[in-house]
Amino acid sequence: MKADAHIRPGRDEDAAGFIALVREAWLSYPGCVFDLDEDAPDLRAWASHVAGEGGAVWAAEQDGAVVGMVGTHPLAGATWELVRMYVAPTARGGGLAARLVAGVEAHARAAGAAELVLWSDTRFARAHAFYEKHDFLRSGPIRVVNDRAGTLEFRYRKPVAGVEIRMLDPMEAESAVARLAALLVACVDAGASLGYAAPMDPAAALAFWRERAARVARGERRIGIAWLDGRIVGAVMLDLAAPAIERHRGALKKLLVAPAARRRGIGAALLAAAEAEAARLGRSLLTLDARTGGEAERLYLARGWTLAGSVPDYAVGPDGARHGASLLYKAIGLDTARR
Repeated sequence: MKADAHIRPGRDEDAAGFIALVREAWLSYPGCVFDLDEDAPDLRAWASHVAGEGGAVWAAEQDGAVVGMVGTHPLAGATWELVRMYVAPTARGGGLAARLVAGVEAHARAAGAAELVLWSDTRFARAHAFYEKHDFLRSGPIRVVNDRAGTLEFRYRKPVAGVEIRMLDPMEAESAVARLAALLVACVDAGASLGYAAPMDPAAALAFWRERAARVARGERRIGIAWLDGRIVGAVMLDLAAPAIERHRGALKKLLVAPAARRRGIGAALLAAAEAEAARLGRSLLTLDARTGGEAERLYLARGWTLAGSVPDYAVGPDGARHGASLLYKAIGLDTARR
């Protein structure tokens, strides 16, 4: 049995191992070519090259061979870029890639970074799933590299320090599906009353968010998410699919906060972001339902929502017990002056 790979600072002497990793990864995808002199001459002294940009490089070594690599360097402002994250096929599946990314995040955060960005070839589907699992979202336009392979690249980003709330565009919403599904499962399994029985089927959670992400693309929903120190820990959904004659209203649904991130103001921040987004879109009345007497109901009341009434035994919790559901509403935006 092989020992776990050891992660250490990269050196220029690792050039042969770095070049082999990049070449093997590129050539494993149809249409990719690798010409060291044209595509990546800096790999011959990559550690020095990245250090000259104010960044750092790491190598993962196992049994004397380089089996992983990653680097990072600062861009403008408080943005850092993650570059060249590769793991040899023989070293995959044991968490090495996650350790490499965690090291980059810690280094960038300690240097004052507020966010990490990266670019990934549009053909690297395995890498995209990995980055999305680790809270990066695809964001912004596709980049044209203008190389011999006709490379196109997706941009990924995530904040790495503090709390950030973001309302997602359609591409970001689709990219967030896997993490939103994991968040929904965690909340249901922790006892949140969200219309599902515990333990929740992860496939059902994925199906739920895939369908809602498609509605974002159609303009029927808006989804907001919360990061806390680089991890997606909360979400909220705004339903905009009212009849044409009633486009003054919307409905708030699925306000989620990861169990480990509660009591830190995440729910209140998501609620405020959803209200602001509804007002921006011209909605003047929001409604929602919540478990009667529950923590969520208390949050809404504290944030200025009005209780319209409660229906006993309306809903069934994840443990199968029935409970009442309260209907709440809030007038928002400029139209509130006429109410």
